[in-house]
Amino acid sequence: MYTIDPSDYVDNGAGEYDLSVLKDKFAKLPWRDLECDGDDYYRGYLRKVFRLSDGDRVLELEFTEEELLRAAVKYSAAIAHTARLKRRLERLFGGGEFDLEMSVDETDVPTSPLEHFFIASELKRLGVRVQGLALRFVGEFEKAVDYIGDLEEFERNFRDHVTIARSCGPYKLSIHSGSDKFSIYPIMGRLARELIHLKTAGTSYLEALRVVARHDPSLFREIVGYSIGRFERDRETYHVSAELSSIPDPEGLADGDLERAFLDEDDGRQLLHVTYGSVLTAKGDGGGWLFRERIKEVLIDNEEEYYKVLAAHFERHIKALGMPERVPPP
Repeated sequence: MYTIDPSDYVDNGAGEYDLSVLKDKFAKLPWRDLECDGDDYYRGYLRKVFRLSDGDRVLELEFTEEELLRAAVKYSAAIAHTARLKRRLERLFGGGEFDLEMSVDETDVPTSPLEHFFIASELKRLGVRVQGLALRFVGEFEKAVDYIGDLEEFERNFRDHVTIARSCGPYKLSIHSGSDKFSIYPIMGRLARELIHLKTAGTSYLEALRVVARHDPSLFREIVGYSIGRFERDRETYHVSAELSSIPDPEGLADGDLERAFLDEDDGRQLLHVTYGSVLTAKGDGGGWLFRERIKEVLIDNEEEYYKVLAAHFERHIKALGMPERVPPP
C-alpha cells in the first residue's frame, strides 16, 4: 500500500482569491499532465446536476463557475502529481498489483463534498484508481486526542462524503490522525463501516511507552524530560494544542502516577506523540542510541504484556466503531 501525499501541490489560498486571480491561476494549471484543457473542465462540470445515490439517499451536486474554478485551482496540481506518481509506481511494479491512497488531509480548510466529488471524478478520468482517499474533514483531528468539533456537523458532512465514496468508487475514506477519536467512531461505523480506513499507527508507540512506564519508570522519566526539551521544535510539523505549561514535571511524580499523567491526559499524550521521532533517533556523545535499545529491551522482557496492551488499544477502537471483534474467514 502506498500513500501519495501531494499537499505541497494543494493551493490553500484558492478559497480566498478574487475572480481575476482565480482565472489567471486556472489558465496556468498543468494541463499537459491533466490530459485536458480548461474548456474540457467547463464542458465536464458546468450546467450539470450530478445525482449520487447511496441506497435510499440521493445527493445532488452542481458547480457554479466560481466553485469549479476554486476546486480546480485548489486541487488540480495535486491530482496531476498523484497521477504522475501512480504511473511511476506502475512502471516499477511491472504490472504487479498495489493499493493506492491519496491524502489531502493536511490542508488549512476542510474538503467540501463538491471538492471531494471533483477530486474523485478527476482521478477516475485520469485512470487513477484509489483504494483510499484521505480528506480534510470538518472539526479538528489533533494527534492522540479525541475529536474536537460539533458532532452533528461532522455527521452531516461525513454522510455526504460517504455517499460520494460509494458512488464514485467505492473506495475507503481514510481517517488520518484517527487514533482516539472515540466520540465520532459510532457515527463513522454507522454510516461507512467497510469504507473506513482508520490510521492509528502513531499511538501504538504511546502504548509501548505505557509498558515502559510500568516497568522502567526511570527510563520513562528520561524520555519525558527529553521530549519536553524537543517539544517546541517537533510540534511545528503537527497540529496540536498541548502546552508545556500544562505538563507536569516527571521528577515530581510518583512512579505509579507517570502512566496517568503522560499517557491518559491529553497534554502528556501529545507531548510524547509528536516527539517520537526525536526520541527513537536520539544518540549520545559516543554515537549510541539514547533510548531506542532500552525501550526495545523493556518490550522484549515484557512481550506478552506489550501484546495485550496493544490489543486492548485496537479492540477499544474496533468496538467503538461497532465492528465485529472477529471477522470470520472467507
